[in-house]
Amino acid sequence: MKNIAGLLVNQNNTIKEALKIIDTGAIRIALVVDEEHRLLGTLSDGDIRRGLLNGKTLDDSIESLYYKNPTTALHTESKDKIIQKAIMNQVYQIPLVDENNKLVDIVNLATLLNITKKRNKVILMAGGLGTRLRPLTDDIPKPLLKVGNKPILETIIRNFAEHGFVNITISLNYKGDMIKDYFGDGSDFGVNIDYVEENKRLGTAGALSLLKENPHEPFFVMNGDLLTDVNFSHLLDFHSFGNSTATMCVREYEYQVPYGVIQTKDSDITSIVEKPIQKFFVNAGIYVLSPSVFNDIPENEFFDMPTLFNILIEKQKKVSSFPIHEYWLDIGRMSDFEQAQSEYFRIFSEK
Repeated sequence: MKNIAGLLVNQNNTIKEALKIIDTGAIRIALVVDEEHRLLGTLSDGDIRRGLLNGKTLDDSIESLYYKNPTTALHTESKDKIIQKAIMNQVYQIPLVDENNKLVDIVNLATLLNITKKRNKVILMAGGLGTRLRPLTDDIPKPLLKVGNKPILETIIRNFAEHGFVNITISLNYKGDMIKDYFGDGSDFGVNIDYVEENKRLGTAGALSLLKENPHEPFFVMNGDLLTDVNFSHLLDFHSFGNSTATMCVREYEYQVPYGVIQTKDSDITSIVEKPIQKFFVNAGIYVLSPSVFNDIPENEFFDMPTLFNILIEKQKKVSSFPIHEYWLDIGRMSDFEQAQSEYFRIFSEK
């Protein structure tokens, strides 16, 4: 029996309140119940992200977001029957209820099946020159720059490993031998690492053509100069349950126009908005791709990830965005590197 009290929300809770439950509960969902402890539905990380994409704010209630017809099982049902129900309905967690639909417990498919390590491949792009961080990168590749107490790339690898993703390929170019020497085969870090080497610039998608064997399951691609505590399991679930061909992590970016913006019709001014804030979603450099994308990736040619996504969109494939509300920082400039140093132990103190 789990302590489920920390997983419970009511339908009037705000998105921000529900996120705290999900982030601290460690089982990917919150359980929505009424005053009598009857199960009303479930709320996943993915439900919240879809709401944010549709214009919801963190202060809105979850009432319109949570899933009101979740797969459940009676607490008296056998383990095998619960496993079968979870697999048939493609869910990882099943709430257990009594005959009156009162919540009793929740079980996790991974625990029932004793799943710890996942087969999904992780490809990390670590071949950049790090020009904007010179002179720091004159003698060392950017992914090996230490932030906090370890190299950027080590933090990335350890984060993936914590979620069970242990099969890692690193794409190398600039001072790649130093990265090989540091990580070896990955055994010291609890993962399996192999390498591909770009002899010329191929772009994030083009480098995938160098893989010795194409993945057979959805796989991650991530730039090797990012710090984030995004939940990679949530990201894979979002991609898989959405039947997506490609998923791009996106980050909300705000820009304030430094002038009054004038709206006109013909020569007449219809409104004046003083220094408006424009909001956009920008590419966060983290992707999940299905194996079919290799049909659109040329061999040994420069091919960037936005080009691949545009081709998939033109072919009317399912292309999804996964908004990141967790910590995320692209270490591209010296100011970013300094910011990472000041924030690292607050964000990654448990790593």
